[in-house]
Amino acid sequence: MEMLHYDFMQRAFCAGGIIALIASALGVYLLLRRQALMADMLSHVSLAGVAAGAYLRINPSITGFIVAIIGAIAVEYVRKAYKTYSELSVAIIMVGGLSVSIILMTMNKTINKSFSSYLFGSVVAVNQLELTMMLAAALIGALFFFLLRKPLYIISFDEESARTSGIPVQWISVGFSIITGMIVAAAMPIVGVLLVSSLIILPAALSVRIAPSFTSAILVSMGIGLTGTFTGLTASYELSTPPGGTIAFILLLFLVSGLCVRKIILLASKSTSKKMRPEIAVKESRISKNGLSSNLQKIRQR
Repeated sequence: MEMLHYDFMQRAFCAGGIIALIASALGVYLLLRRQALMADMLSHVSLAGVAAGAYLRINPSITGFIVAIIGAIAVEYVRKAYKTYSELSVAIIMVGGLSVSIILMTMNKTINKSFSSYLFGSVVAVNQLELTMMLAAALIGALFFFLLRKPLYIISFDEESARTSGIPVQWISVGFSIITGMIVAAAMPIVGVLLVSSLIILPAALSVRIAPSFTSAILVSMGIGLTGTFTGLTASYELSTPPGGTIAFILLLFLVSGLCVRKIILLASKSTSKKMRPEIAVKESRISKNGLSSNLQKIRQR
């Protein structure tokens, strides 16, 4: 393909593939833990780190990465303070991240122009440092999910049962939050702050509806995320549209079409089962009649 002759498109496909695989797997865990909004919250916290880096004249990618991890750790401690209302932790940290980013942006007028790439993503402008950070986040996340797959599975469905069985729920939850912050920060250059949750949640939202098991849900989600990312990048190159928005729109189309196809299949299976029920009843009645007649003949012969 012509577009793969360019170095920036090669980096774009490499970065998109790396993040699509690990982010889609992360999305399944977030959905099962009912923390779908956590990705969106951490992206806004990461934006505050980007603004702080631009204000202090430090690499914004590095500061955004660090601040996202700090925000992920802070979420766990706020959750403890509001055990009954655990969703408040997401709102509180999100407000803090947005307020800090707005204040820093107004203090430094020169960074407003470059903020569009962080808000909406610019995967074609991914540099070598960002690609290295994505690869590191993906490898650490994959290792974490592989080594702790059984405890994470139990915690995702029932934390109390995991706690009574001796699983260190607190430390695993903190580690999970840190991994989430790393992946969200690494995904920002691809789809931006405003759309980062689409790359994490949309593939998982479809896979949990069509996959028959937990492991297959992760694999299906990874396949959907990878296909949607590559399709979005190709369409973005051909149509000259923003890569982040195109990827998010393609993933949304996958979700809507997948749910519609699943609904049609369910309706078709129900209609065929209804049609087969009268035929089965007729066959059963015939069998029963034949059985009765044969029994009567045996009785008469006796």
